[in-house]
Amino acid sequence: MSNKFQPGESGNPDGRPVGSKDKRTQYRELFEPHADDLIEKVIEMALAGDTTCLKMCIDRLVSPFRAKDATITLDDITGTLTEKGEKIITAMGNGEVTPSDASSMLSALAAQARIIEIEELEKRVSDLEARNHT
Repeated sequence: MSNKFQPGESGNPDGRPVGSKDKRTQYRELFEPHADDLIEKVIEMALAGDTTCLKMCIDRLVSPFRAKDATITLDDITGTLTEKGEKIITAMGNGEVTPSDASSMLSALAAQARIIEIEELEKRVSDLEARNHT
C-alpha cells in the first residue's frame, strides 16, 4: 500500500485554514465583553428561583464529588500472576471487593506482569550479549 501524501503534505489541503478559529472560540470572544453582565443576570435569576440558573451557579461553586480510595486487604494473594488474578476475580464474585476495586487491582497486576516481562527480556539480552563477546 503506497502512501498518497509526501511527508509534510496535508491529508486535507482544502481543510480549515491555518490560524482560523473554531466556533467555540468565536462564541467565547463574542460573550467576553458581556461576561460580567451575564454572570450578574444568572445570579439574579438564580436568586429569583430559576432552577436552571441556580444549578449553573451551584455547579460552578461546588466541585463534583470524587471517589475516595480506601485500602483493600485480601488475605492469601500469593502464587503466580495467574493465581493472583483468579483470587482477585473470586473475591469480586464473593462480594469482598467492588468490581471497580477488582479492576484497579487487576490493572496493577497487569502492570507488574509487564515489568517482570521487561526485566526478564533485559536479562536475556544481557546474557546473549555476554555470550557473543566471549
